[in-house]
Amino acid sequence: MKLQTSLVMVLLSTHCASGAAYSYPRAQNVTWSSTNFKTVLSWGPQPSADYSYTVEFFVAGGDRKRNLHCIRSNATMCDLSISLTELKSCYSADILSKPPLGTTSDDNEFPHTTSPLFCPYRETEIGRPTFNLTVHEDKKTVTLHVTDPLTAVFKDDHQLSIRDIFSDELQYKVSYWKQQSTGSKIQTFSSSVIEITNLDRGESYCFKIQAHIPSRSENQFGQLSETKCSHNDEEPVLKVYSPAVIAGGILFILLVVGLITTIIVIYCSQKGKALKSGTEGCPLQDV
Repeated sequence: MKLQTSLVMVLLSTHCASGAAYSYPRAQNVTWSSTNFKTVLSWGPQPSADYSYTVEFFVAGGDRKRNLHCIRSNATMCDLSISLTELKSCYSADILSKPPLGTTSDDNEFPHTTSPLFCPYRETEIGRPTFNLTVHEDKKTVTLHVTDPLTAVFKDDHQLSIRDIFSDELQYKVSYWKQQSTGSKIQTFSSSVIEITNLDRGESYCFKIQAHIPSRSENQFGQLSETKCSHNDEEPVLKVYSPAVIAGGILFILLVVGLITTIIVIYCSQKGKALKSGTEGCPLQDV
């Protein structure tokens, strides 16, 4: 009987010890978010004081690696921007639920959740570009000078742009339209200096730009830039000012002209009366 009791106690002890590691909640809702190669891994829930999270990331078939800021952490995100150095490779990550920092454990295995596969070169979103525009003297050509968005990637202490990384694969899609119109035209260019020609002289045009990487199967288009418009110094008055403003201006001019005319007429009338009165009061001189 004592032997059976001891055996039961040993089994229970073994079960509790093996189950201790699995008492920590697993990470849930693991997602990647990446813009211009700034890549963040996120998950939930927020851990209690009883456990923490450790992130291990790896290329398929490669060694597991860790980011120093994501070991035994109570955060629910990990910035892996500087860690995913093989941009054209695809990565997975395991979020392990472990005892909190400063706590020891004899367990070798901990509950974990594996992230979806993430391929930076194919999946990072391209941010919005900025640009300036120049109107040529002929008023029929506009040049757009695009600034390629910077990325979170550095090489030899130099921050790389999306042009540095994608090279000839990077294109820009330009949408433009007359300022007073709703219809637009679209053209694609491979250069960051873009000339839009054959515009209608005397018209103002608006432009917006987004990156385009046609070699991608998904996420081909980046974020849209802000809209910028050219200004035509030769625009007709009716396009610059509304009819109400023009009518008000004309009415004001007529009132001013009428007032000036009235003052001149009154002045001349009073002066004429004064001259006539002065002439009648003078005696005739002998001839």
